[in-house]
Amino acid sequence: MLEDTLMMIENTRLATAIREEGLLFPWIESIHVLALVLVVGFILIVDLRLVGLASKKRGVAELASNALPMTWGAFIVALLSGALLFISNAISYWDNVFFQIKLVLILLAGVNMFAFHHLVAHDLAEWRTPDTTPALAKAAGGVSMLLWIGVVICGRWIGFV
Repeated sequence: MLEDTLMMIENTRLATAIREEGLLFPWIESIHVLALVLVVGFILIVDLRLVGLASKKRGVAELASNALPMTWGAFIVALLSGALLFISNAISYWDNVFFQIKLVLILLAGVNMFAFHHLVAHDLAEWRTPDTTPALAKAAGGVSMLLWIGVVICGRWIGFV
């Protein structure tokens, strides 16, 4: 049943156009890569501050409030462009181990972010220096960095399998 659904998606006019038009796939892929670079870059700005390696003189709340809108905007573009890439060859992507790992890593990054915001960041405005940033927040930042670096690595390997 899943394979039938994937085949149906892959056989849509849009998916066929993306797959068969010479420049469409590379343009969408370029947009996807640029959006992902922005997502990871904005996330790393906050994560590096959380772990105490950058922006040490800025509060986490200020830094996060500046980065968050841009992060979400870039994430939406990455998600939409990624979905377009996926439909162009849905069966192959679904069976690709690096694609599967990438999806799991994005899900885990979301869980990490949810846990951070709901369990740790209740006093975020008070984290003005790395010394006042709680250990759990630093750990969440470190985990986030590892997960997003894994997303990038797996995304890069998808095309080689």
